Amino acid sequence: MNSLLSTIRQAAADGKLLSESAKNIESLLSKSASPVDQASVAELVAAGNWGELDNRFFRTLAFGTGGLRGKTIGAVVTSIERGNPQALGRPEFACVGTNAMNTYNISRATQGLVHYVKEYFAKSGRAGKPAVCLCHDTRFFSREFAELAAKIITDLGCNAYLFEGPRSTPELSFAVRHVKAQAGINLTASHNPPEYNGYKVYFEDGCQVTEPHASAIIDRVNAVESESFTPVAESERGRVIPMGEDIDEAYMERLATLPIDPELIRRENSLKIVYTPLHGVGGVIIKPMLKRLGFQCDGVAEQEIPDGRFPTVKSPNPENAEALSMAIAQADRTGADLVIATDPDDDRMGIAARDAEGKMHLITGNQIGSILAWYRATKFFEFGILNDSNRLRGVIIKTFVTTDLQKAIAEKFGLRCVETLTGFKYIGQKLGNYEAAIPATLRPDYTALSEEETRRLRLEHSSFYVFGGEESYGYSASDFVRDKDGNSAAVLIAEAAAYAKSQGLTLVGLLDRIFAEFGVYLERGESLTMDGAEGAAQIKKLVASYAANPPAEIDGAKVTGILNFATDTIHDIEGDRIPAEAMLMITLADRRRVAVRPSGTEPKIKYYMFAAQTPEAGKSFTPAEVAAARESVTASLASLWKNLAADAKARLA
Repeated sequence: MNSLLSTIRQAAADGKLLSESAKNIESLLSKSASPVDQASVAELVAAGNWGELDNRFFRTLAFGTGGLRGKTIGAVVTSIERGNPQALGRPEFACVGTNAMNTYNISRATQGLVHYVKEYFAKSGRAGKPAVCLCHDTRFFSREFAELAAKIITDLGCNAYLFEGPRSTPELSFAVRHVKAQAGINLTASHNPPEYNGYKVYFEDGCQVTEPHASAIIDRVNAVESESFTPVAESERGRVIPMGEDIDEAYMERLATLPIDPELIRRENSLKIVYTPLHGVGGVIIKPMLKRLGFQCDGVAEQEIPDGRFPTVKSPNPENAEALSMAIAQADRTGADLVIATDPDDDRMGIAARDAEGKMHLITGNQIGSILAWYRATKFFEFGILNDSNRLRGVIIKTFVTTDLQKAIAEKFGLRCVETLTGFKYIGQKLGNYEAAIPATLRPDYTALSEEETRRLRLEHSSFYVFGGEESYGYSASDFVRDKDGNSAAVLIAEAAAYAKSQGLTLVGLLDRIFAEFGVYLERGESLTMDGAEGAAQIKKLVASYAANPPAEIDGAKVTGILNFATDTIHDIEGDRIPAEAMLMITLADRRRVAVRPSGTEPKIKYYMFAAQTPEAGKSFTPAEVAAARESVTASLASLWKNLAADAKARLA
């Protein structure tokens, strides 16, 4: 050990290894009893693989407001990590490192969370034991991590509700409130590459943790220095409570309340859907749910197989055209009208739909959200659920980096449009506020009330959630889930497709009809990926450069407004303060706008670009004008990105 530590210290002194990496390696080895940790470090040191050691140890994986996310499989897999052969070629042990998703960081995070949950529960004066719900996806190590977390939870005196098999992120959000747990954990890295995993934390409202709980949990986690802990006395320990089909059925009963016009679905029962979960968890709910509602739905057999490698796609991300290619090919063979895909943890949904000539087209996340917002607002007024007397209680929620078309739709219907930061937890927090605004005497057990009853209460006493979404393919339309919901989204888009068919249109044609009325709003999202320790430093440099020296002109257009979300005081239209975040929003004289922010979950800096052409007041575009505007706006966004990319390169030079 002493020889190994001497070599590490010398490498840091010689500039081969970051000094912070050397400190973290030494700290881990001094506290770890695992032979895997020491053997892996020793093998990488012997090979002189300082770059891999830096990537694994340049920081301790930060427990942020959403939890943890990092690699479970290193770019270099050591021989002891590879270990005995596992299913699907997975290493036996997770990646060693303070900056990795492994038992070390799972244990620290869970200990800290349980400490806070117990304190919170004790202050509330409730009897019994606090409880935490646990869920996991199909990724490598997800089940092992979930079982480890459940053991720590019960050893430290809480009950653990653990799903019997892979389940979706939105079902976890539902389950936390359904079983009245104090917190929830999902082991997932959403749509990240196969080598990643994550640890998402929810609080008792079914929403990813927000303040003041988030900072308090982070403090408790940061105070935990070792994966080792002392269990409470056996008589004080909790128990593992399995969850399965009972929760599935309760959740599906709520999903069945989402269609506004069930009769329309019955009339348009010729609509054919192809669905793929991209080797993730979505098949547990979506296929049986769509069939229960009366839709014809076939799966992509090869992609229904749970597989943490996601072997049939380059990336299990429904934002990417390639991920939908097998489903589109199947739809072309079978004559299906609509393709639906969800990511591995089933919180995001992407689609492809036919145009008037029968060709399949991908529809962007901004456009899917706009179709759903327009359709649900239209139907709520058509059925009299919303009307002139209560329309001011209706609300559409979107993020600042989601299309302004949804704001235009809200304004046309006389609804509020509330904008939040990126992250569905902020939408979930709003839903919690709307629930809390209902007099307490009318909601003694809100989660047990029917959807019809909660709707009545929200319309009479609070705010009625019409629709919410973000550009990154996340949507929801009711408050029984407080996160983005791929299962709900599949139900919503299927109903909208049935409506389009009843009008002699496809979803592509329906989108053009919306463009004709409101204007052609288009968006472009780009990102610069910068991995590892060096990449993290580049991202930090670029963010600092934009804040200190924002552009005065972009692509020939003068900058007319800059909002720095990190330093400016910003309130939404309901008067709530927007939390500080490293994001810059830039408005140009020609009405284009740009948002720049580092990703919270990936080693990227993201660029969001927006442009639109709208018809004259009181008029609509003709089909030819829609086509011309689409071409013009697309070209303006391409020019904008070319300019931004060149500027970023210069800032990093």
